[in-house]
Amino acid sequence: MSPISSPDGSSSPARPANSSVGAPALSPDGEPPRPRRAAEPTEPHDPSVAERATRDLAARFEDEKPGRVLSGPAGLLLTVTALAVGALALWQVFRPLSQGSKYYLIIFLAGVLPLVFLAYPANLRLPARLHPRRPGTDRAEATESDGDRRVPAPTSTRPTVTDWALSALAVAACLYPVLPIRIGSGGGGYNAFLDRQGLLAATDLVLGTVLLLLLLEACRRTTGWILPAVCLLFLGYGYYGGLLPQSWPVAHSGLDFSQLVDAFYNSDSGFYGTPLDVAASYIVLFTIYGAVLELSGAGRFFVELSAAAFRRSRTAAGRTAVASGFLLGTVSGSGAATTVSIGAVTWPLLRRAGYPPERAGGMLAAAGVGAILSPPTLGAAAFIIAEYLGVSYLQVLGWATVPTVLYYLGILLAVEIDARRSGVRPVVIDVGSPWRLLGRFGYHFASLIAIIVFLAIGVSATRAVVFAIVVAAVLSHLDRAHRLTPGRLVTALVTGVRGVLAVTAVCAAAGIITATTTKTGLGPQAAALLIGGAQAATSDPTLVLVLTALLAAVALSLLGLAVPVTASFVIGWVIVGPALLDLGVTAPAAAMFVFYFAVLSEVSPPTALAAVAAAAVTGGRLVPTMWQTLRYALPAYLTPIAFVITPAGLGLLGIGGVQRIAFAAVVTALSVAVLAVAAGGWLPGVGPVGVPERALGVLAGVTLLWLEPVPVAVGTALAAVAAVGVLVRRASAGRQSSDPVEEKL
Repeated sequence: MSPISSPDGSSSPARPANSSVGAPALSPDGEPPRPRRAAEPTEPHDPSVAERATRDLAARFEDEKPGRVLSGPAGLLLTVTALAVGALALWQVFRPLSQGSKYYLIIFLAGVLPLVFLAYPANLRLPARLHPRRPGTDRAEATESDGDRRVPAPTSTRPTVTDWALSALAVAACLYPVLPIRIGSGGGGYNAFLDRQGLLAATDLVLGTVLLLLLLEACRRTTGWILPAVCLLFLGYGYYGGLLPQSWPVAHSGLDFSQLVDAFYNSDSGFYGTPLDVAASYIVLFTIYGAVLELSGAGRFFVELSAAAFRRSRTAAGRTAVASGFLLGTVSGSGAATTVSIGAVTWPLLRRAGYPPERAGGMLAAAGVGAILSPPTLGAAAFIIAEYLGVSYLQVLGWATVPTVLYYLGILLAVEIDARRSGVRPVVIDVGSPWRLLGRFGYHFASLIAIIVFLAIGVSATRAVVFAIVVAAVLSHLDRAHRLTPGRLVTALVTGVRGVLAVTAVCAAAGIITATTTKTGLGPQAAALLIGGAQAATSDPTLVLVLTALLAAVALSLLGLAVPVTASFVIGWVIVGPALLDLGVTAPAAAMFVFYFAVLSEVSPPTALAAVAAAAVTGGRLVPTMWQTLRYALPAYLTPIAFVITPAGLGLLGIGGVQRIAFAAVVTALSVAVLAVAAGGWLPGVGPVGVPERALGVLAGVTLLWLEPVPVAVGTALAAVAAVGVLVRRASAGRQSSDPVEEKL
């Protein structure tokens, strides 16, 4: 790879050919990069190299708190267990267990949940005198230096006695339903456990309660306190809801504790419901696939291809960051992980180009969160959509295609506007011809294309991704530096399973929410409250739908601030989904509406996980970075509204024929462009946009999202008036600047 040069002729060494995509190409001051934790694709027989690779890749797939770097007996146990879980997940695709899917979920959770307590420290903040340090260990809140910043680093503490005890307890509580051992009036095997549904034995109740507490603690360790608190809130509602005045819409007859545990532990809507089924059947396979792609050099290739494609452009640095976000999103399907990956590589380029840290961070976070919206590996909630609606994953990919294009169109327009408004300097990116890169490493696209092809010919999503893993592994041998030897395949398998630990804990705990909602009827009651609030303001059916959609959007955005994307979608679907369906919104539109606002929690202040990750990379101030991210991601907040407020909005999901799809795509693209100009304050090819024109632009962009002939005509007219206003302002400014010259002549 050639050096990357600045216009003044200085250059810095390029990354070595065997460097990971997570390592920066150069330091911000042009010096050779400092050593970083990276997945160095050297020979797999080096244990330290394998450990570094596992640690680096696992960190990319874990969106939440950093986990431990395990070694010794704990590391060996994690590796062996993860291999067994990964092998079982692959086996289940072609030879499902005869006892059924729930039996498989029990075994899967029994393999994964104990690893959470070994891989994630408790991090309970105790006084220093009560928190002694053992020789040879670091504190759980370790940090590592990155220039002038201190960023969180995976802790190297060994599991404590308590962690081992919780891990053993998790094994017992998870395997109890399938163990053919009589324990008092309980036990006796899987069939006997199912026969006691609705009438649990004392042993069932005890171990079900233990599993409930363990899942809450696992969620706390991986995501923080908020999700366990939400789960406890639903648990309290199920138990105490019978004490509410029966005139209240959300009151119910009340459930005793044994009924709740039965719903969680021994029903298909509890711990072993759809969310966990998705984690065990789909997500684990896609995380393994992402690890295989990363170790095969695909991530590095995608970044270099993005740089090569835009190397002669004035906005090359910004375009490279956005394109890298899209391509790397196909590998990780994780917003924060993609943000960190592209930021490590492209932030030096953005800094050389003159981007302030906050603006660059906003761009990186917005591009990274698009990973959760981008086919073919959408976020985990997309798989839940397929299961809830009973459709193929290919259909969900089809629904996401046009919105994804519009999302990145908005970001690219913002990049172009910022480059002109802020006077961004050109940066020469000398990486050679993109055609040469495609000719040498273009085979990395083959497995991604294979997923779509297999899905199109009717192959299930699980088999399609397994076949794609095989394709990627075979083609990796075309590059000696990144070929997937048996040792590196083992690393990929372990990394994929470790990457699903936090998601599994969240999905299993989501069963508390879904089961409580099902048993109490909270979903229809909350839907009635939401619709009633809109009907209190107006009786017009159209306006009721619009107000309900806006209230739902606000509710989902607030919910997403507190819980991860997957849990946010599950809660939103059981509460907001029924309200939209009751008003005549189609199931695909309602599901994608909830999905988008759940995803946008990663860029919504004041939490904004992706923005936090971007600020850590650039060293920018956190709050300004969040607001810049919000500006770049603005179209994504408005486009989903068009899904539900008008039938023509279904065209954005690829539903309704070519004419409707083309109309919706073109009009919404115009809306995105107008909003980008209004937010950026610059009309490309003309110049600055004044406040009145920006206000008109916002009004025009929002009006265009109502995809009906009259609103579209009004929105287009408003946009034209705003553009004319900018032209008049420029002409007036030009005359004023030329008047003194004319008087002097």
